Amino acid sequence: MVQYQPIALDTSFAAIADATRRGVLQRLGQAEASVTDLADSFHMSLTGMKKHIHVLETAGLVATHKIGRVRTCQLGPSALDREAAWIIGYRQLWEARFAALDTLVDHLKQQEAVDGHDRRK
Repeated sequence: MVQYQPIALDTSFAAIADATRRGVLQRLGQAEASVTDLADSFHMSLTGMKKHIHVLETAGLVATHKIGRVRTCQLGPSALDREAAWIIGYRQLWEARFAALDTLVDHLKQQEAVDGHDRRK
């Protein structure tokens, strides 16, 4: 199974649980933007957007830098790599379980066909 840090994952998943923060990540995937531009895009106060950015920054999903009075945001360095690895680990586990279930169902169907054929004789 994939090794992970539960606190880091909790922080990341909590950050992306909010639709506005997911929208911010999508927007920053196109180009970096100032906090003011993001606040305007999402029709919210500057204070509200700063709170969202802080949550994303704490999770490592967004990085900010300040030039003069303008704070600019861009996607963070992790780019959800840690979270994707965690999800992929579980996906592989469930795919293996479903493959085993398919094999069992096929075996039972074959057995049922043989048993049904034997009863007719």
